[in-house]
Amino acid sequence: MKNYLFTSESITEGHPDKICDQIADTILDAALCEDANSKMAVEATIKDDFVLIYGEANTTAKLDYEKIAKEVIKKIGYEEDYTVCVKVNKQSNEIHQAVMHEDGNLGAGDQGIMFGYACDESDEYMPAPIYYAHKLALQLTRVRRGNPLLKPDGKTQVSVEYENDKVKRIDTIVVSTQHAAEATQEQIREIIMNEVIRPCVEASLVDENTKYLINPSGSFVLGGSFGDSGTTGRKIVCDTYGGMGRIGGGCFSSKDPTKVDRSAAYYCRYVAKNVVAHKLARRCEIQVAYAIGKSEPVSLMVETFGTGTRSDEEILDIIRRNFNFEVSNILKELDLRKPIYAKTSCYGHFGDPQFSWEKIKELK
Repeated sequence: MKNYLFTSESITEGHPDKICDQIADTILDAALCEDANSKMAVEATIKDDFVLIYGEANTTAKLDYEKIAKEVIKKIGYEEDYTVCVKVNKQSNEIHQAVMHEDGNLGAGDQGIMFGYACDESDEYMPAPIYYAHKLALQLTRVRRGNPLLKPDGKTQVSVEYENDKVKRIDTIVVSTQHAAEATQEQIREIIMNEVIRPCVEASLVDENTKYLINPSGSFVLGGSFGDSGTTGRKIVCDTYGGMGRIGGGCFSSKDPTKVDRSAAYYCRYVAKNVVAHKLARRCEIQVAYAIGKSEPVSLMVETFGTGTRSDEEILDIIRRNFNFEVSNILKELDLRKPIYAKTSCYGHFGDPQFSWEKIKELK
């Protein structure tokens, strides 16, 4: 299709799934602060005032899981008293030996497929629907922190109309926000329109036919873990490209960089963004696959959807000359052994220029 509507959603840091992502990545950062070689896969689940933290860890760091979880929840803005149960075991020696090679190189922490995507629809080389959905979700959080009528849980959704496969206009914007019981829907609508939507969306992209659905369900007082359950890794589409690009089988949050589900997905985004930034294509998707314990990928593919200025085969040759998908190189080139992951856990892992996988380098 050349003319179509495409929709993506985002969620705020107060959504129960995102609470769990933040707990998991804050635990990872705490481990990396003390031990840069930490092997972590510690996740969280939340319901009402109960938090379960579970998984595998191989680290010399001394971690107070309960304290970390409670501090994350309080920072988000929830004041309830939470009970935290911890079930964390040591990482399997078999996995550890497969990853840590005697020659110092790293093997992949698991098998799997990873994708990276980029396009020229925004300055950040992200698809327009997820770009604006994230922008709205982040702005909603900023406004909420200064307005007692708004509470931490929220969602955004943006439907973009494409004509001849290019962005034409925004057709529909949906914003749902948890709020105080005393707030009226008229108050909520005024706040969201004036302080969230208008500052985020260019006037040239909306028109008299654009639809604004603000709290379409009506009252939204009960939210967070008391309105729904949450688990680490359930928002992988929000975390990536809003459904515009394909995704692999694994989530990101909780995983240390030896887990290629995370690090190789970051590297694929890095490669795809460079292809588009250097005008080799308007859209680019990279797929890579690994076998557990092996340093080099078992396959590498590029797809430019007919937008390339060179053939996909030529672009793949350029990629092979300029990028190294070995696990050790990914960690080194992107400098991934640092405690940077809590920053990725909300509003998408891609598009933020502060991250190393978003940099643009010279290509040979």
